[in-house]
Amino acid sequence: MKKDYRSADLSAADRALCDYAAKLTETPADMTSTDLDVLRGHGFDDRSLHDVVQVIAYFNYINRIADGLGVDLEPEMATENP
Repeated sequence: MKKDYRSADLSAADRALCDYAAKLTETPADMTSTDLDVLRGHGFDDRSLHDVVQVIAYFNYINRIADGLGVDLEPEMATENP
């Protein structure tokens, strides 16, 4: 899952959540209300959707701060080299 959630054995709701997080991270300008409707279809309520967006946005924000300041990753977070 660390390298590619798409190959992990996830529930349909967890996969939809990961798809949403990937899209919001990689192409935020492409988000539409349909993206939220997909999550609602998997049982996410408005409070959950708010929390989901807050967590995704926070991690994107803090990663950009770290990247912008040249902060090194902690050893356990470093990407493994193939």
